[in-house]
Amino acid sequence: MFGEFTKWYLLPLRLGALQEGSGPRDCVGAVTVAEVLAAENARYEAQVANDFLAMERLFGDDLVYIHSGTTVDTKASFIESMRSGIVRYRTMTLGDVAVRCYGCLGIVTGSTTFEVTAHGQDLTLDLLFHAIWARRANVLQFVSWQATRLPAPA
Repeated sequence: MFGEFTKWYLLPLRLGALQEGSGPRDCVGAVTVAEVLAAENARYEAQVANDFLAMERLFGDDLVYIHSGTTVDTKASFIESMRSGIVRYRTMTLGDVAVRCYGCLGIVTGSTTFEVTAHGQDLTLDLLFHAIWARRANVLQFVSWQATRLPAPA
């Protein structure tokens, strides 16, 4: 009962969050699936190449990056972890993904595999994730990430 009530009661509030003026700051113009996928691929390339200028451009100042191990980073702390060498993305490979577009927002959901070195330890991470992109001043910006680690194959 409560779940059904909450779903219908909060729906107008959730939809209202996507209306002009109440959604992500400066979010304007519609995005397409192709644009969102190109932006996600550009982000992967920038992270593997340690291209900090590209990351500064691609990442929104309000980025919330929730790692599969529950660490939460901002744009500044995420980029600094790579700049300092604490984290090094060796490969990042998109698996099966779906992209949903809602006006100026694009949401990528799916699987990915990262080969990363973190604190000197080499890891291969098979993940389920969502990434959110927002069109701002005619540029797509990465504003949210959350990942869950998949169990190792049996």
